[in-house]
Amino acid sequence: QLVESGGGLVQSGGSLRLSCEASGRTSNINGMGWFRQAPGLDRQFVASLGWNGGGEFYADSVKGRFTISRDNAKNTVYLQMNTLKPEDTAVYYCASVQRLPYLGSYRYTETSYDYWGQGTQVTVSS
Repeated sequence: QLVESGGGLVQSGGSLRLSCEASGRTSNINGMGWFRQAPGLDRQFVASLGWNGGGEFYADSVKGRFTISRDNAKNTVYLQMNTLKPEDTAVYYCASVQRLPYLGSYRYTETSYDYWGQGTQVTVSS
């Protein structure tokens, strides 16, 4: 089970930190990622990292502004979002890769992810 928190309303240029706590069989997790979905659009990849090592990977649209990190002791992955823009407004989902290795295109392909959180709303006002 994955549970996100930390969403909210923020002004353009502001920051938010999202958290995603994993429970259950966390030993099977190979990677964790964040995706987002804006109204009327498909869900898109934001960032990911390997659960037991493996580099971070970011969408071009957030590179340099967002940072993904993890705390294995807390079974939690974070998404620090800085310099937020109105176009970052979306529902943000965390997800875990368990069937496949955290490699190559599996890192950012939605269908690679097995379990999903319920989502948390992020709204950036201009």
